[in-house]
Amino acid sequence: MEVIQNKPIFDSVNSSLSKSLTYPNYRELVKILVENNSTSGLDKTEANINYTMLNNKRMKRWDKTIKVSDEAKRRLANFSGQVTWLVITESWCGDAAHVVPAINKIAELHNGIDLKLVLRDENEVLMNQFLTNGARAIPKLIMIDKATKEIVSTFGPRPSIATKLVQDYKVEHGVLTPEFKEDLQRWYNADKGQATIEDLLQLLGV
Repeated sequence: MEVIQNKPIFDSVNSSLSKSLTYPNYRELVKILVENNSTSGLDKTEANINYTMLNNKRMKRWDKTIKVSDEAKRRLANFSGQVTWLVITESWCGDAAHVVPAINKIAELHNGIDLKLVLRDENEVLMNQFLTNGARAIPKLIMIDKATKEIVSTFGPRPSIATKLVQDYKVEHGVLTPEFKEDLQRWYNADKGQATIEDLLQLLGV
């Protein structure tokens, strides 16, 4: 895994960590946003409010139904490090609604993984240092070694299989159509978090 050494990044990471949320805190925040007919982020549009409502239902479902196989648990047990997973997200993000619950499932199973979440639009400096192909794409996971304080790797915004689906479609069609976005949601539903779990295990080197 690539080690990233850059002091301004560490400053922004430390600043964001100081105001980060645990996963239960984040889920409670999304629930309150839904109750108040609102959304996280700067764009309080009707579309984003509706996406937040939909994503709350998605996360509620995944929190209950995502399964981690015995083989995945055995691999995870081989990880001996102590890391922080700092995840940049927003309540309206469809990819985050599918990916973040899977991240939480893995973090819950290992005492050496400390999961923290921050909102993208409230952490602009941090987000701008972890762009994906120049875009402020989320969710974005930043893995920090607790012993060395080094950023050792990143993950996101999508599992690698979904990333390839998106890239291939863009090559053929130029833009992501509403029809493709619906197909991608169906892919997430069929995958049940397993591609994300595999990518996270590889992130940990197990």
